[in-house]
Amino acid sequence: MSNAWEAAVEAQIRTAVERGDFDNLPGMGKPIPGRGAPYDESWWIKSFLEREALPSDLLLPTPLQLRRRVEQVPDEVRDLPTEESVRAYVAALNTEIVAWLRTPTGPRVVVRPVNVDETVRRWRADREQRAVVAAATEPATTAGRPVRRRRWRFPWRRSR
Repeated sequence: MSNAWEAAVEAQIRTAVERGDFDNLPGMGKPIPGRGAPYDESWWIKSFLEREALPSDLLLPTPLQLRRRVEQVPDEVRDLPTEESVRAYVAALNTEIVAWLRTPTGPRVVVRPVNVDETVRRWRADREQRAVVAAATEPATTAGRPVRRRRWRFPWRRSR
């Protein structure tokens, strides 16, 4: 029975080759990636993360992910436009931290909620510092003079 099955499979492969179904495949003529590298048990995870362009932080346990996010708070809130959005971001992160603290899983790592007021204070200081730097790098020709806005006139309107 298995010989008949193998013969049928070989016949299908042979007809596919004759039709040219295996010509111009994406990896044809290229070496197999990672062939000379030592064996790695998690090769499929690494290739998945690389192929899908996912951050490797997803493999970390929950407390370490939270700890990393707490460390990245200043960078994350730097470009937020308003104080309310900074407070909302920190509140959402603190909600996740408190949820984990209620039912901790994974390794025992100290993770504390982020101080909202301290984060807002640093955000304001950083924003003021960037405004000073931007004002210093502004061209001298427009400094001291109001910037004229161009007025667009519609052809169907009269000028006043």
